[in-house]
Amino acid sequence: MKEKLSAMRQAAFERIEQAKSLEALNDIKVSLLGKKGELTSVLKGMKDVAPEERPAVGQMVNETRAAIEELLEKERKVIARRIREEKMKNEVIDVTLPGKKKMTGHRHPNQIALDDLERVFIGMGYEVVEGPEVEYDKYNFELLNIPENHPAKDEQDTFYITKDILLRTQTSPVQARIMETGRMPIRILSPGRVFRSDEVDATHSPSFHQVEGLVVDKGITLADLKGTIDQWAKEFFGPDTKTKFRPHHFPFTEPSAEVDVTCFKCGGKGCRMCKGSGWIEILGCGMVHPKVLKDCGIDPEVYSGFAFGIGLERITLLKYEIDDMRLLYENDKRFLDQF
Repeated sequence: MKEKLSAMRQAAFERIEQAKSLEALNDIKVSLLGKKGELTSVLKGMKDVAPEERPAVGQMVNETRAAIEELLEKERKVIARRIREEKMKNEVIDVTLPGKKKMTGHRHPNQIALDDLERVFIGMGYEVVEGPEVEYDKYNFELLNIPENHPAKDEQDTFYITKDILLRTQTSPVQARIMETGRMPIRILSPGRVFRSDEVDATHSPSFHQVEGLVVDKGITLADLKGTIDQWAKEFFGPDTKTKFRPHHFPFTEPSAEVDVTCFKCGGKGCRMCKGSGWIEILGCGMVHPKVLKDCGIDPEVYSGFAFGIGLERITLLKYEIDDMRLLYENDKRFLDQF
């Protein structure tokens, strides 16, 4: 047994001294001192040693373990020091080099406009709600009083995936889904990306963003709608902003209107931005059609409501006097840094 321990110790020392990495040292440690290691096997064989020799053999085993652990630690420090020295040589810092400027990002102009808009309506008690961009025809058209033969359902205007599934053309389906739950009262704002088959130019894109609002409760009138839009316009464009409602037609509202605001560039006097009229068209709105309420499970004899839709890119272009909508999507840092 003594000869075996002596040979094991000598072989272990040779292996440790030949090790070139910390991983190799760890493998040697496991093979010698681990649960299934060589030295551990010797300890397990102590039962076969004569009783009178066990103290001497046990002492020799402990001395061998201590010697191996001491050499392992010594070699570990040597290798670790060598690795550190090599790393320091390879990672020398040249203090004469110019510093690297940290590029800090900021919000996109669309997001700035959306945050400002949401802040106003949240202050009025609205809840921001989002919905799926891939939508059912039922929610995008049918529940919004848009009949089968309506031009908006033409494949030239809408991206259909199947006969009944499409990329939503507006965020109004979120309103239909909320009304369908039957929880009253409703005061929501639904922002999101929408899709229409438009050619890309300075004012159009096949993918853009809308923000729609919906209020449904007892006793809601057109006066509530006008007061809401008027307050938002003053908060968003400036306290001197005035609003003007013009009759229009939307299938899901009755009566319907388009809203103009006084040009915030010239104050309504007439300039290049408002094309000399003093007014800028800003959104569409109206009282929720009784049929829409009924189709969504709400009694139009008890409840009424209003809805409005705002093109996010449109108000962003107007607010920041941007001439081309495509600039918002090109991710040109020179452009974005202006905001």
